[in-house]
Amino acid sequence: MAELATIARPYAEALYKVVHADAESASVWVEELAEIARNVQLQQFSDNPNITAAQVFDLITGVAKTTLTEQARNFLRTVIDNGRLNALPEIASQFRALKNAQSGSSDAVVYSAFPIDGAALADLAVTLERRFARKLNVSVELDSALIGGIRVVVGDEVLDTSVKARLEQMKVALTA
Repeated sequence: MAELATIARPYAEALYKVVHADAESASVWVEELAEIARNVQLQQFSDNPNITAAQVFDLITGVAKTTLTEQARNFLRTVIDNGRLNALPEIASQFRALKNAQSGSSDAVVYSAFPIDGAALADLAVTLERRFARKLNVSVELDSALIGGIRVVVGDEVLDTSVKARLEQMKVALTA
């Protein structure tokens, strides 16, 4: 994966320089293009030697729900023309990191065994921002293996208060 990150970095940095003033709206279409690029069937389609870059571009723009700006269309053409469609998710990730660094925030993923409603998520976000001492962009993913509680991942930091983690701690304590 290091190679993909190396490939993606100049694209993410160049894109960030171009859309710096409007990074928030650009992140919407960058994330959508990255999600589209993750599709296995699209990757197989684009790898076909009989398919042109224009056909791949038309397919992606046809599938996109967001109306792509001229900057977005030019960026997408550049990525496709250079054969870097598979790097688009990593480009989006690095773009998000640049945007977060500029705004002083971080992405936080909350893994929960059960859905979290809006009010509880807002309270949790405030608590987590205090705990991690920075502004967080919180998203929730369901993970039934946790049994209960939550597991929070912010960059390389992990806060695990799940039932599964506590059971593992008990197991280690009992077998030691």
